[in-house]
Amino acid sequence: MPRVSVIVPVRNEAAQIRRTLDGLARQESDPSDYEILVIDGSSEDDTVAVVRDIQRVVSNLHLLYNPKRLSSAARNVGIRHARGEFVVIVDGHCEIRDRNYLANLVAAFEESGADTLGRPQPLRADRPTTFQQAAAAARTSWLGHNPDSAIYSDRAGFVDPDSVAVAYRREVFETVGPFDEAFDACEDVEFNTRCRQAGLTCYFTPAISVDYQPRGTLRGLAYQMARYGRGRCRLGRKFPSTVTLPGVVPPLWLVWLASASVAGLFWSAVGLVLAATVVAYLFVIVVESARVRRSTPGASFARLPLVFATIHAAFGWGFLSEFVTGLRFRPAVMLNQLFRRARNLLPGGRAGRRLSQLG
Repeated sequence: MPRVSVIVPVRNEAAQIRRTLDGLARQESDPSDYEILVIDGSSEDDTVAVVRDIQRVVSNLHLLYNPKRLSSAARNVGIRHARGEFVVIVDGHCEIRDRNYLANLVAAFEESGADTLGRPQPLRADRPTTFQQAAAAARTSWLGHNPDSAIYSDRAGFVDPDSVAVAYRREVFETVGPFDEAFDACEDVEFNTRCRQAGLTCYFTPAISVDYQPRGTLRGLAYQMARYGRGRCRLGRKFPSTVTLPGVVPPLWLVWLASASVAGLFWSAVGLVLAATVVAYLFVIVVESARVRRSTPGASFARLPLVFATIHAAFGWGFLSEFVTGLRFRPAVMLNQLFRRARNLLPGGRAGRRLSQLG
């Protein structure tokens, strides 16, 4: 039986999956000590062909299918087939450079005694474009990423699992259940939130760091951030305690821009306040862009403000779209509740009967 099961959810990852699997196949660990489970969500590119080609020389690589396509469902398929004592999730657009990655993972579990492990996830590419350098630099900034997250930290220690846990003892899934397949983004944070609520521990260690590919285009970045926004809103609906100030500022900013723009057509004072807030916002992102540029020489100062603005706008739009979608049936529910309460107050209702008894 393998000690480690590596679950790799993929869909349309033909451009990167070979590098991900090569990094796993070149581990110093004995192939019999770990298994690689690639779960494909009906890819429309050459992902499956690439995986099958690698299978010819990697005996512990297995290809499974995920008809539901979502990453959350892929993780559950992997968990059902995993035989290892430890389970680690590795996305199909990651790169594992350390040949002792899995050995370090097992050692961290044994030495810490933790239920889950967290890791840094820096954005890095071997030959990054100018845009990728700007996107990677912006995401490390407090203005481009939730400052409460530890995924860009380099300090080992016990932390909350919410945004960082990626590896689990097998018993964790028996304790908190599978991933919630109602999520198509932030499914990892939702699962890790349940881990925290169950009192499970998480040890964060740079020894199992992996590199993530930064998005290569503005459109790709916007799509990614919109998915994050939708996932965060859905997470907040399920667990209200996960709603934080950094998470609601982008959607509130968009609401302010839209409402103040309309109101400004009728009240000049609102228009002046709107103009002042826009100037203040631009000032903040320009100043932060200059700071990031100094700390990251390869990042383009000309691109950073646009990257920051895209992150905020796309995340806010995704959050708001999910919020509105979630309200779709709420008015009917609220009317039904009001009707029941009104009926309860009538002479034949529970409250009406109690009043008549008191009289």
